[in-house]
Amino acid sequence: MKVPITWLREYVDVDISIPELAHRLTLAGLEVEEIHYVGLPVPGDEQDGGEERSPETKITGFSWDPEKIVVGAVREVMPHPNADRLVLCRLDDGEEEHTVLTGAPNLFPYLEDDELDPPLKVAYAREGATIIDAYSESKETEFTSIRRKKIRGVESYSMACSEKELGISDEHEGVIILDGDAPIGMPLSDYMGDAVLDIAITPNIARAASVLGVAREVAAVTDAELNYPSLDVKAEGPSIEGQVQIEITDPELNPRFVLGLIRDVERVPSPYWVQRRLRLAGIRPIDSVVDATNYTMLEIGEPLHAFDFDVLQERAEGETPTIITRTAEPGESLTTLDDVKRELDEYTELVTDTAGPLSIAGVMGGAESEVGEGTDDILLEGAAWNFINIHKTANAQNLSSEASYRFERGVHPELASQGVLRCLEWMRKWTGGTVAEGLVDEYPLPPDDPIVVLSAAEVKRWLGLELSLQEIKELLERLEFEVQIEEEQVRAKTPPHRLDIGEGVVGKADLLEEIARVYGYDKIQETRLADELPPQRGNPMLEVEESVRDILSGLGLREVVTYRITSPEAEARCYPPGDKPDEDTYVSLQNPITKDRTVMRKRLLASVLEIVENNYRVRQRIPLFEIGPEFHPRQKGDSLPEENARLVIAITGPRTPQAWQGSDTGAVDFFDLKGMIEELFQRLHIGELAFEKCQREAYHPGKCARVLVGKREVGVFGEIHPLVSDQYEFPETPVIAAEFALEPLVDHVSKRYNVEPIPEQPPVLEDLAIVVGEDVPAVEVADLIRQTAGEILTEIRLFDVYRGAQIGENEKSLAYNLVYQHPERTLTDEEVRKVRESILYRLDKELDAHLRE
Repeated sequence: MKVPITWLREYVDVDISIPELAHRLTLAGLEVEEIHYVGLPVPGDEQDGGEERSPETKITGFSWDPEKIVVGAVREVMPHPNADRLVLCRLDDGEEEHTVLTGAPNLFPYLEDDELDPPLKVAYAREGATIIDAYSESKETEFTSIRRKKIRGVESYSMACSEKELGISDEHEGVIILDGDAPIGMPLSDYMGDAVLDIAITPNIARAASVLGVAREVAAVTDAELNYPSLDVKAEGPSIEGQVQIEITDPELNPRFVLGLIRDVERVPSPYWVQRRLRLAGIRPIDSVVDATNYTMLEIGEPLHAFDFDVLQERAEGETPTIITRTAEPGESLTTLDDVKRELDEYTELVTDTAGPLSIAGVMGGAESEVGEGTDDILLEGAAWNFINIHKTANAQNLSSEASYRFERGVHPELASQGVLRCLEWMRKWTGGTVAEGLVDEYPLPPDDPIVVLSAAEVKRWLGLELSLQEIKELLERLEFEVQIEEEQVRAKTPPHRLDIGEGVVGKADLLEEIARVYGYDKIQETRLADELPPQRGNPMLEVEESVRDILSGLGLREVVTYRITSPEAEARCYPPGDKPDEDTYVSLQNPITKDRTVMRKRLLASVLEIVENNYRVRQRIPLFEIGPEFHPRQKGDSLPEENARLVIAITGPRTPQAWQGSDTGAVDFFDLKGMIEELFQRLHIGELAFEKCQREAYHPGKCARVLVGKREVGVFGEIHPLVSDQYEFPETPVIAAEFALEPLVDHVSKRYNVEPIPEQPPVLEDLAIVVGEDVPAVEVADLIRQTAGEILTEIRLFDVYRGAQIGENEKSLAYNLVYQHPERTLTDEEVRKVRESILYRLDKELDAHLRE
């Protein structure tokens, strides 16, 4: 939010420097991202008095030379003798009169007038003044100096300036026409110099999304007095009672609705000081009616909406107009002020009358009842809305507005009447209208402003501050809490502009934060922890997760972290066509961030495959893994979904990275990932690892295996199904993936395991080529060899598979490398021969296998 300092000073005296004020606000939670100086000396400039910059805040701006840029008075506007698009102005700068040449279109209407009475007050730049070059095409701000020259035969040496030339805004259609009270000859920096604080308003301080809200914070952190704006209204019209009525159908969605009426308005430009403040605050001025609603919203934080009352009376067809707040009916639509016809969801809260919708509550008004050129009478709305409903509606309609920005963060219902009264008075002053006496105010659901009880001991315990009850009371009263001291505690009632203070324990935490903010975070001394440390308990799941991360990173895989929110359509891509899951089985979000993030993911594999898809264009080799939860709905009545921790691995591309000494450029395959899995399980000390072929919907039916620990399945891996790959933009090389449930891994990780010394005895190496049937798995042969050889067989490795005419039809040759080694002595040839014979005997008897000749 952009807050002009001159506006802020109407409500609180700021007797410290602007950078110091920005620093204090930032420490109090209102992060001032930038200070933009408009006309005033910029810290660091020659005109500045040596003031240091605030280190955490960006400083920008343009200072006006007080000797060169002043308030001028245009006495007469005359035609240029040699140019139709230029005029000459007789201008008084307080010292002498000058002839000023300009092409400003907003001065041409005065050509027909004689000497202007009263004169037009303008921003006048004398010869030698430095201004912004409004005609530069550069994206960066460029400056120029006013020098004497002839234009179409007339000498020009000074000028009346536009807002762009003085750095106020990008407006360059005409020169600035100041209000009539501007003193002629006064330095413009003294008359209207300003500085704008650009404050990041986080959701927890939405109460400060107004100039008055920021002023409250300034008053609190500087211990200054807060001056509230007047709510007095000069109401000279007939009472509003009986001219309009209100009907609220659901107070939970609309706890308060207030209406005021002003007649015979004239839509003229607002005073220049209003336009300037609005522009500095980031709002484009329109006219006195619209500006009054925007100005009031920025001033006190209550968004308002103006209806054309004559249109409402016509729609009522002779009856008293009735304003109704309700949710949208099926199939209902509304054309909003941006000329977009919007289909309305059933939860959308509307402001309607008996003829139909008028506006989307708290978001944007409707075009039919818009205040237009022919509007004479205005019905002004101020209301309070359910912030969750407003947030949901604004997201669903993809419609953000200044009103929804505030309402979806919470606006206290007490501000509704204040906003209407304040705005009616501005409209009366700026439009000349007549305000009807009174308001129509329906307030069916006033909020309960929490009362929080806090002791000095609790402040000491949680903040480490030795504060008396009186000191605590004074700190909270700076924030307008109503505080009483009762026995050994303070009893604080929340002020009627805040919705962020909780009750009970939450309320205590909120109050402690307020005390710390006002006291000053930077003043709180470091203290040693005095409480008893909690018992240290292990977290097996977290420990295994970290071990898995370390091991897989060591194997050359890169960890990714993907969105936990997705859409059913995105997840359906990791299933072959026709096998996608039912959308009803997802955990859906009530308030989705975007249309493609509507549910909690149910399969981590889909998220990782999206990363593969997005990255293969920039690199050929992609080795990824992610550890994260999958979300599944529980039975009815359970509020939270079931979260299952999963591990997903995905690899594709060349087997090794490209290197100057050469590399293995062959594509990774099923067995590369199998080797990684074996290494992972070995380093986790998980025994009884086995693999069995299987079929899963996302995987190639002939290249998929499940991973077993004992008889328990812990995961599956294989090559991604071709029909699934066709739904992604994958590289030509196959994508190999694995999915594991982490909980079974945790159950099988050995906390204790044997560590053996490196054997000192020499090994005996032997190769065996075994001929078996085509349907006999190699792992079954290896297991039988291992069982038969016993402990002296320290290693077995399959190094060759052969099929051919020499072997026979439906048979294959499996060649194994065997390592025999005894831990204490050297094995003899006779011992190894006996073991070999036992192996061959069992292979023949149990698998009908024989030694290849």
